[in-house]
Amino acid sequence: MMPTKKPKGKELSDDQKEVNRSISSFRVLVEHAIGGVKRCRIVKDRFRCHKFGFDDLVMELACGLHNLRITLNNSDI
Repeated sequence: MMPTKKPKGKELSDDQKEVNRSISSFRVLVEHAIGGVKRCRIVKDRFRCHKFGFDDLVMELACGLHNLRITLNNSDI
C-alpha cells in the first residue's frame, strides 16, 4: 500500500493522516525484516548461480535464519 499524497495547495484530513501513519509503521517493520534477511551476504550480493530454483532456495534459507535469530532473541533462555 502506498500512503496518500497531499494535494497541491491543500492539507490531508485527520483520517488520511492516521491511515498514512499506520501504513508507515507497517512499512518500517517490513524494511527491518528485509534488512535482517540481508545480513546473509549471499542474498545482498550479485547471485551468479543459474540453477533453476536455487535463488528461491537461498532466499528461503536466509528468511529461515532470520526467523530463527528473531525467535532466539525473543525467547527467555
